[in-house]
Amino acid sequence: MNGQRTVLVTGGTGFIGSNLVHNLVQRGWNVHLIVRPDSKFDLIHGIKQKLTCHVFEGSTTELSEILRRVQPSIVFHLASYFRAQHVPNDIEPMLSSNLLFAVQLLDAMAKEGVRLMVNTGTVWQHYEGKEYSPVCLYAATKQAFEALLQFYVEANDINVITLKLADTYGPNDPRPKLLSQIRKAAGEGAALEMSPGEQHVDFVHVDDVVEAYFSAALRLFHGDVNGHERYSVTSGRPIKLRDFVNEFIQNEKLVVNINWGARAYRKREVFLLSTPHPSVIPK
Repeated sequence: MNGQRTVLVTGGTGFIGSNLVHNLVQRGWNVHLIVRPDSKFDLIHGIKQKLTCHVFEGSTTELSEILRRVQPSIVFHLASYFRAQHVPNDIEPMLSSNLLFAVQLLDAMAKEGVRLMVNTGTVWQHYEGKEYSPVCLYAATKQAFEALLQFYVEANDINVITLKLADTYGPNDPRPKLLSQIRKAAGEGAALEMSPGEQHVDFVHVDDVVEAYFSAALRLFHGDVNGHERYSVTSGRPIKLRDFVNEFIQNEKLVVNINWGARAYRKREVFLLSTPHPSVIPK
C-alpha cells in the first residue's frame, strides 16, 4: 500500500517514532506529528520539512482542534515517559504522559471521528508471562491505559492494535541503553558494572519494529480488527545477557572490562521473557 494516507504520530521525535516517521515519509504518506514545546528534532532533522508538526501545550481542546484540522486515517501512539526504575520525581511526568495525554488523545479521536489507532505497550506488563503483572511502574501505566482504552473501544467504536515491545536497538540510538553503555565504556576505557547476567534478553531491530507498526496499520485499514487486539513484538530468540554482551563485544571488536555481579538484579528482574499474546500479526 503506497498510496498517500494522512497519519498522526505521537512520539515521532523519539528513537522508534523517528524511524517510523522516516519509513512513512518514504512511502509517500502525509505525516503529522504532535510535539511538545521542548521537543528535539535531531532524529528527524533531515525530513522535518516534509512533516507537519503540531505543538501541544496540554489542553484536551487543543488536541481536538489538531485532530479536526488533520483528520488522520490513523493515529500511531508512541509517546511515553519511560523509566525502568522510577524515583518520586518521575511519578508526575510518567502519569501525565502515559495516562493523561494518552486519554486526552483518545477523547479527541472520539470527538473528531478518528477510529483507528496503533498503540504502544511493553512486554514488561507480563511478569513471568502472566495476563497482567507489571515489572515496574512504567509497565503499570501502560496497562492502566489499556483499561481506559477499553471504554473508548466499546463506547466510540475505536479499533486498536497494541504492540507490546521487547528491547529495541538500531543505528543512531541516542538512548542510554545497554549497547550504547558498552560502547561508551569501551571508548572511555572504563569498567562497566553489570548484574550477574543470567537473565535472558530479547533485542528487536528497530526496522522490524517499524514493520510491525506498518503491518498493524494495514490490518486496521483492511477492517480486520473489531475492538482491541494485542501482539508482542520480540525477536523470538532470547539469549542470556552475559552471552549477548560477550557476543556483541566480540562482533564489534571492542575491549571492555565488564564487572559481572557488581550490581544486584533489579527488583522483579525478568529472567525469561513471556507474554500471553501472539507475536505474529496476521496479514
